[in-house]
Order: sequence, then structure tokens, then C-alpha cells
Amino acid sequence: MKRGWMWLGCGMLALMVGAQPAAAAVFKWANSGDAAALDPYTRDETVQLSMLQNVYEPLIGRDRNLKLQPALALSWKHVSPLVWRFHLRPGVKWQDGTAFTADDVVFSAKRFLNPNSLLLTTIPTLQSATKVNDLTIDLHTKKPDPILPQEVTQFFIMSKAWCEKHNATAPVRLALHQKNYAVDHAMGTGPYKILIREPDRRTVFVKNPLWWGKLKGNVTRAEFYNIANPSTRVAALISGQVDMIEAMPLQDIPRVEHSAGLSVLKVPSLRTIFLGMDVWRKELPSSNIKGKNPLQDVRVRRAFALAIDENAIARVVMHGLAHPTWEMWGPGVNGYNAKLDVRPAANPAEAKKLLAEAGYPHGFTLGMDCPNDRYVNDAQICTAIVSMLARVGVKVNLLAQEKTKFFAKTEGPKFNTDFYMLGWAPSTYDAESPLFALTGTRNGVSGEVNYGGYSNPTMDRLIADIGTQADETKRQAEIDKAIKLLQADVGYIPLHQQVLVWAAKKSVSVVQPADGMFALRYVTVH
Repeated sequence: MKRGWMWLGCGMLALMVGAQPAAAAVFKWANSGDAAALDPYTRDETVQLSMLQNVYEPLIGRDRNLKLQPALALSWKHVSPLVWRFHLRPGVKWQDGTAFTADDVVFSAKRFLNPNSLLLTTIPTLQSATKVNDLTIDLHTKKPDPILPQEVTQFFIMSKAWCEKHNATAPVRLALHQKNYAVDHAMGTGPYKILIREPDRRTVFVKNPLWWGKLKGNVTRAEFYNIANPSTRVAALISGQVDMIEAMPLQDIPRVEHSAGLSVLKVPSLRTIFLGMDVWRKELPSSNIKGKNPLQDVRVRRAFALAIDENAIARVVMHGLAHPTWEMWGPGVNGYNAKLDVRPAANPAEAKKLLAEAGYPHGFTLGMDCPNDRYVNDAQICTAIVSMLARVGVKVNLLAQEKTKFFAKTEGPKFNTDFYMLGWAPSTYDAESPLFALTGTRNGVSGEVNYGGYSNPTMDRLIADIGTQADETKRQAEIDKAIKLLQADVGYIPLHQQVLVWAAKKSVSVVQPADGMFALRYVTVH
């Protein structure tokens, strides 16, 4: 219990109402944005991976309580310091009827390690995969990796034959407007297959009759609708056009709670919302300051942090459904230390003083990038931050746009942003994930989501130690050193952990995990 907040960590919330389920059912749901592509290696983003987990499967999965469970691998063990062995599930069929074998895993590992893959930071130590026999593979790591089983849970395996047939043996870069067959088509081993795909409008899933597992729910057809407008999304739920909505608008919670037959689902999220800053360019692309980059001065970054009143954002913009934070990960993530989660109080006067000391007594101008359909009240948060920074003399030109355009602008290889808002939910539920992906020096593997180019050799050494340290006490001490260093550098400005808010008919039951990954196999329509 902290700040009056009950945190469930890696738990889940299920809404279960009604009589016994029917034998089969159609389920319809909507979200504020769509998957950018059906290729699982093109973006490390929850909306996309959540959708694709219904079609593709990893070696190791997670159950409804987010505990590890066998998926395409029945068992695994650490056979040597640099090798993990996986014994694959026999009898698995691809959705086209062909057999799943070790060759598919070896192929997928090569594809995963392609420079165009945006999932490299999820398994940072992966070196290669080798075939032992048709149902056994070894994953080789660059260094000892004690948490590799946690890291492979979003390593979705693809069919070697299917990718070769359709000339999709390598992922493409969406930010460069590249495309191949796997961007708009999918063929996995999972419980559902895609029947209809209309990007940015709807995607229709049907039960996969060849799936090796057994559904925990009764949905045989599921229809996803991309409804960007919050009011329209709520109206679709209230009118009965859809059975559930993700990205429930906070301001409409009372309306839905007072609507007959509907319920609001809430669970503390593992996602941290934060601000990043360009600290690598010699000159900001959109600033009026020429010849130098104000954000490279730690006094300026500290001034930004002190100018932002996160408690007000949590209270007003987030309607109290946020946990203000000063760490890049929150409760429920291994490595969280409440003693270090002490956010400095907003202090505009001190912020102005720091700006003056840095040589900007009248402030300066810069651009800010923000999605408007990805996180809870994302554009509203950015708008509030613009106003707060204006009070200390910093003029921010805000560009809030759909997440597909936002990521295309800000992500690599261009990293075209001065200042931006982003969110991160560790797929491993471990602090190494945000440290490696967000704070590691960009080198083609680490720092893949480090849009601002933060770099500190001491941080890189700590990340390397954390990745191999098996002693939990020593590992926690190294994680603490890392967050203290990041806080001193003001490499990022953490804001809060948001609450995951969905809404659904009382006649359906769904599992709402803290990581936001929505699995159709658990849905029951009564």
C-alpha cells in the first residue's frame, strides 16, 4: 500500500457474470488504435503484440496470472552458462496444416536478430539458435542470462516455409515506409487465425481448428474495431455494437458505470509514462536556439522536471487513476524500490533559476511529440505539460498525432524529435527491460527505444552487470545504482504508472492483466 494505492503487481482482474456459457460465440471489441502491422518483429508495442498473441505463439507463454507456462516449448533448462535448451511441443501444426519443427525456431531467431527487427531489446543477450533435433533447439547467448525464460515470452515464432514462400524472410522498417507480405498477413500456430484484415478499421479472427491447446473461453469469432474517437467508442459499447472497449475514456467512467448491463474494469498497470529528451544532437531540430542543444545541460533537464507538477496531472488529467513516480518502473516490476520512488516536488521558481544559470533566463522554444491514441489521456497530459513549461519561459510547440505517425517520426533510425512522451511496460516484468531498451547507449542492440540518445558509460556497465547477476541482493543493489544515476542525470522524466481501464458488458467475462495483453482465448460470452 502506497499513497493510498493498492497495487496488484502482475495480477489480473476478471469480470465474470451470467449463466453457463454457450457452446460458441461471437465477440466484438474496440480500441483507440490498431496494430501497425501483422509482422510481430516490426514494433515492440503492446497494442500490436497483444493482437498478434492470438495468432502467433512464443516458446514460453504466460497464464491468466502472468506466470510462465509452456507454449511451443514443453520444457527448458540451462545446460551451460551460454546455452538454454528447449524441448518443443510435438504435434503442433501451423494454421496452413504444415508441421511445426525446430527449423522454424532457428529461422525465427535469425529473423528476430535481423537489424530491422525492433524486438532486439526484449532478448538482449540472444546470439543464435541451433537445432539439436526436430523437436529440440538451443538458444545461445552472448553472456550468461539468468532471466532468459522471462524474456522469450514475446518472441513469437514464424513459419520458415511461409515466410520463404511470400518473400518475407526479414522484417521491414515501418518508419521508412517499407512493406512486405507479413505486414498485412499472418499465419501462426495460435488459437485464432485472421480471416479479414482491414488496417485501421477492423480485423476479424476465427478459431483455429488445428490449435494444439484448448480455449478457456467460448469465442469462435472475434471482431476488432479501431475507433479512435473516445465518445464514439463509448457510444458503440452503450449501444451494444461492441461487447468491450479498451482505452476507456476516464471522463466517461461514471456514465458507463450507471449504464444498465455494463461494468468498468480497472487494474493497476505495469506501464510507466515518461518524458524523453534529445540529448545527442548538437542542435535541436525544432528549437530557436542554434549552434547548441539546451537539453544537453543537466540544469535544463532538471528545470523541466521541477516545472512539471505530476501530482496535479495525476489528480486532474488522470482523474486520480495514476501513480506518480520517479522511477522508470513501478510496483509489480522486479527491481522496484519504494525508497527511491520519491518524486521531487514541483518548484517553478527553482526551475527558472536553473534555466538562468544554464544561460536561458528567458527560456527557449522546442518541439514536443506526443501520441493522441496510445496511452490514457496522452494528448491531455502533453497539453498540461506545455502549460507548465510555459510558466518557466519554455515555449513548447506540441505535435500530438495518431500513434502510427508518432512512432514513424520518433523511432529509429531517424529519431526525429526534440522532446517526447512515451510509455513502457516491461515484457519481462523486470527492471532490466527498461534499463536496456531505454537507457542503454544506442548501438544497434541496446537503446533501441532510446529516442533521445541518452548515454552514460557507467550506466552501460551497470546494465551489463544486471543482465548476468544471479545473486538477487547484489542485483537489486546494481538496479538501485542505475536508477540513482538516471535520476541524477535526469536522463528521463518519469511521470506515472497509469491504470488500465476497460469497459464491458456484464454478459461477458474477460481477463485483464496488468501488462495490458488482451487474450481472446480467455473470453467467455454468456
